Amino acid sequence: MTTVYDCSVREDREDGLAAAAGAVRAGRVVVIPTDTVYGIGCDAFNSSAVASLLAAKGRGPDMPVGVLVGSWSTIDGLVLSVPQTARTLIEAFWPGDLSIVLPHAPSLAWDLGQTHGTVMLRMPLHPVAIELLREVGPMAVSSANRTGLPAPATAQGARDQLGDSVAVYLDGGPSGDPIPSTIVDLSGDEPVVLREGAVSVDAVSEALGAKVRAAR
Repeated sequence: MTTVYDCSVREDREDGLAAAAGAVRAGRVVVIPTDTVYGIGCDAFNSSAVASLLAAKGRGPDMPVGVLVGSWSTIDGLVLSVPQTARTLIEAFWPGDLSIVLPHAPSLAWDLGQTHGTVMLRMPLHPVAIELLREVGPMAVSSANRTGLPAPATAQGARDQLGDSVAVYLDGGPSGDPIPSTIVDLSGDEPVVLREGAVSVDAVSEALGAKVRAAR
């Protein structure tokens, strides 16, 4: 049964975080507020849970899922190496609206879709999301919408699209303008902005001290 928790009420927030953590550990999917749009998430290391997430969105593994983390240090165990460019961007923009693509650690047993050996990582600037991530560890998270429909800025907007395919909805209030994160690919020889979102290309370039190109 799907349950919605109002995280503006202290007791509901505590109950909701406990329910969401239990659902994630049980291999189910949950909806959480982030600083960009609402996200649908699950245990990043549970391949069947990731498959359920993709099914709820109505998309296949050709559109892989990114991973949210609850601290800077978590990234060290998830990627092959952390270059200085990644450290610089993390210090400048995390927690916040910047996603970083890096080669993932080959030893990790996960299946996030057709990632071609990479993983997209972000630390969100939202207290509810951070608290859940620190409780359960890295989560595979995508925008909480059916593929082709607008990404929701409210828990109700997510529920309207995803319904009972989600075990727990954490309502953290409106997320503001539904602007996605900026994605910077650091898996190649030079940084490339794959998607310009809440953080501008110019801001990324300024942080790195060099002009960064955007993918065409």
